[in-house]
Formats: sequence, C-alpha cells, structure tokens
Amino acid sequence: MPLKELGEKTLITKGTLTGVVDRLTDKKLVRRIASPSDGRSQIVQLTKRGETLFERIFPAHLAHLERAFVELAADDLGRLETLLHRLREALVTAHSRIGQAQ
Repeated sequence: MPLKELGEKTLITKGTLTGVVDRLTDKKLVRRIASPSDGRSQIVQLTKRGETLFERIFPAHLAHLERAFVELAADDLGRLETLLHRLREALVTAHSRIGQAQ
C-alpha cells in the first residue's frame, strides 16, 4: 500500500507513520519499495515474515473484538459504527484543512 494511503487509512500522521514503518522494517516485518508509477512515492509491503505474523495474530485480534462487542445489541453496534464513520470523516477533514493551511 502506498505510504500516503496507509497514513490516511490508519489516521496516523506522516511523522508518526514513518517511525512505525521504520520499526517494522527493522524487525523485517515490512519493506519499502519504490512506486512504479510515482518515483517520489513509496509502497509499504509485508515481508514473508510479516505475512506469517499477520496470519497468526489477526484472527486472534478479530476473536478478541468479537468477545468485546458481544454484549452490545445490533442496533447499538449500528449506531456506534455510524458515529465512528462520522468521527473519521471529521478527523480526515480537519487533517486536510491543516495540510492546506501549511
């Protein structure tokens, strides 16, 4: 995934994301590769080691989330999802405004 898109999807600032990707690179979980379409852009890609870890950890993470949310009624989950989407949109908009002002 392009570094810029990864930042947008995770709502992590560029500076923080760079540090996170640096640490994951040091652990050989991801690698940076040049974008074939934009020489100024980088793509972050899981290594085989990163894929193996993701395949092992992510199902456990999903199971944890299911256990955490089992107590909420379906309509509560729907409202929560709607509100979280609105919060994300507000944060993206605010981030975009800050970027335009600089």
